Amino acid sequence: MLTGDSPQTKIVAKEEAVWDSKLQQFHGGQDWKFIDNFIEDFSVTTNPLGTPKQALQAARDSIETCHHYPPANQEPAKTSLAEFIWPVDYLENRDRLLLGNGASELIDLVVRSAPKGTWKPGPWDVQYKEYERSAVTNGRTILTPNEQTPATLSCIVNPCNPTGDYMDVEAMKKWIEENVEDNGVVVVDESMQPWHSENFREDSLTNQKAFVESLYTTRNISVYVIHSWTKLWSCTGLRTGSIVCPTANHCNALKKIQVPWSVNTMALAFMNAVVRDTEYLEETWKITPVWRKYVVDQLTQLCANKPTEKQWEYFGKDFLSWVWVDMKDSATADLAVQKAKEAGVPVRSGRPGYYRDTYVRVAVREPKFVDILIEAWKQL
Repeated sequence: MLTGDSPQTKIVAKEEAVWDSKLQQFHGGQDWKFIDNFIEDFSVTTNPLGTPKQALQAARDSIETCHHYPPANQEPAKTSLAEFIWPVDYLENRDRLLLGNGASELIDLVVRSAPKGTWKPGPWDVQYKEYERSAVTNGRTILTPNEQTPATLSCIVNPCNPTGDYMDVEAMKKWIEENVEDNGVVVVDESMQPWHSENFREDSLTNQKAFVESLYTTRNISVYVIHSWTKLWSCTGLRTGSIVCPTANHCNALKKIQVPWSVNTMALAFMNAVVRDTEYLEETWKITPVWRKYVVDQLTQLCANKPTEKQWEYFGKDFLSWVWVDMKDSATADLAVQKAKEAGVPVRSGRPGYYRDTYVRVAVREPKFVDILIEAWKQL
């Protein structure tokens, strides 16, 4: 635990002031601005390759037209994203797609519009908390992940951030059938799913139109798929997200309650350009597993001399852009967070928001930056 008037304690106080804990759900990614010697951010799960340069330039260029409103129909960015998601039949699916100001706006739209009743998260130990925050805010009865009772509204993050758990598409379909009540709604967050491989579409619910239609026709269950594109393309400040709805009518219902022009000109320009950057994605699929393995290997070596019961554990699929680390001891985890910040390479504590005191989340980053983090943690 941090005590006294140390520089680190003051940093924590500034970070906490960013969030109104009584009104807002804690989220990482604020540390860097309070660190004078900042080097690299290990606290967010953005792409380690950084922001794609051509798309970033498109966003810069679009500022020249900021004296005009952005297009109310979100075009041509929406069609370009539709073609990215469904390369063959994007025209027949485009009307089921809606863009939003990050995933957060779209999460709130679905939760507000879904039938009143119970809410249930995915089966994971813990998942991204924005869904639960919105459910609580909207007065829903909260069920635990292990309750057998199907819910009116279920929200599952797949792959799960932060735990790194992942269901393939057939397992996901089975989970939906068993955990959502008739006339209910399910939201599947696939924000990190495109990291899977170049064949990610084949294992995505966006490619299961027949299943979604059948579930809606036979049981009146509405399946939505959400993406926050800010992680894959490292543009969290631009706020770009999308939702694939069961039908065009569902999409129109969300659009009706969506704030006009919620996606700004720069974000639309960025989206329209970035989906064409195939080289960036190919490099992402190639380098992420390699750099992730380097993170795990270095951490494993760091605690090689610890007793067996104190050996750290590492969770998450090999293709993901982070490692969920159980350090087995809350004091150690707190100290690890402190030392990382002091070295200018902040990590995400599992304590605030996730309430996992012995865990930290470490983003995948270039090995030269990982070495700085490892050096800082040699003092643990």
